[in-house]
Amino acid sequence: MTAFSVEGQSDPTVQPVPASVVEQVDAADVTLSNPKQAVISLGSNLGNRMETLQGAIDALEDTPGLRVKAVSPVYETEPWGVAPGSQPSYFNAVIVVKTTLPPSSLLERGQAVEEAFERVREERWGPRTLDVDIVAYADVVSDDPALTLPHPRAHERAFVLAPWYDIDPEAKLAGRGRVADLLAGVGRDGIQPRVDLELRLPE
Repeated sequence: MTAFSVEGQSDPTVQPVPASVVEQVDAADVTLSNPKQAVISLGSNLGNRMETLQGAIDALEDTPGLRVKAVSPVYETEPWGVAPGSQPSYFNAVIVVKTTLPPSSLLERGQAVEEAFERVREERWGPRTLDVDIVAYADVVSDDPALTLPHPRAHERAFVLAPWYDIDPEAKLAGRGRVADLLAGVGRDGIQPRVDLELRLPE
């Protein structure tokens, strides 16, 4: 389910998983009943970034009522909201999950995974071992301050839009439109595809 894109073009050596196969896999997964699709953004700029991102994916997969269905390519990106060069660069990725957890429980699980990787919340835009953000949950639109859906800044962040587009070129962000159009609008400045790195889809 992993594919990557360079300057908007899909890698021809990586073929998408046919919808019929995805449907068969979902139908065979008896652990989930009437699941919802959620999109989650992962980022790390401290410690062993790849190990942390893979550990987060595996931890989410181990969550009852949640299955990781797609893992994006890795992007190296400049930190958001801080002076250039003031922090290490991030490794970012996006995953698509199917889950029976409600949004509030999915948020709690994401925060628990962050804490397991010693995420420290001392300053806004500060460096972190792990960032787990719910980008979208089905077509839910909510202004709940505890969890705004979709993520209020996802539409302007190339490090979210680019990896999401790579694994789902037809994706739409509720209330904002097609991810492809949003990505075209913000451009790809400050993000670099790391084709030498690959995250694993849990088995």
